[in-house]
Amino acid sequence: MTSLPTLKSRQVIRVLIRIGFIEHRHKGSHKIFKRDNQRVVVPIHNRDLKKGTVKNIIDQTGLTVDEFLNLLK
Repeated sequence: MTSLPTLKSRQVIRVLIRIGFIEHRHKGSHKIFKRDNQRVVVPIHNRDLKKGTVKNIIDQTGLTVDEFLNLLK
C-alpha cells in the first residue's frame, strides 16, 4: 500500500470526474458529487486536504489508494 501524498481538492475532483462522478451541487465550501447511488463530498479550500479526508473520499468511491493514485497521473 502506497502512502498518500498531500493533495489539493482540484486534484481529487479531477479523479472523481475521471471515474464517472458528476457535480451534483455546490454548497458553501463543499462540492457534492454523485454517481449512481454514491455520494462524495469534497471540501474546497485553498490549502491541502488532510490525509484522513482524502482517505475517506477514496473509501467512499470504492477504489484502493493505489488505484486512486494511478488515476492522478
